[in-house]
Amino acid sequence: MSTPTTPPSSTELKAEVVRTRADLAAAIDELTTRLSPGYQAARVAREAKQAASDAGAMFTGSFDENGPAHDPRRARNAKMLIGATVGLVALGTAIAVTVVLRRARG
Repeated sequence: MSTPTTPPSSTELKAEVVRTRADLAAAIDELTTRLSPGYQAARVAREAKQAASDAGAMFTGSFDENGPAHDPRRARNAKMLIGATVGLVALGTAIAVTVVLRRARG
């Protein structure tokens, strides 16, 4: 059979309440930081810079041990940036060709 445990003392309960409140306050502070627009903008800017750097590394083949080949998320971001760039170049070319052809027709 299990041995009965003694109930915690009021001092122990108070200490547990203080620890729980501190943990809850820390969790709320972290959530507030993560959800702030400034934090999100900085994170997006940091990821965009990293994706541009990784896309350059993909083109030049200069991967290092911390390159995008070892991190699927970074590799995906770099590929998305390359795809978006190719798409914009294709769109710009199509628009330019359309304008030239319309002007040539008169």
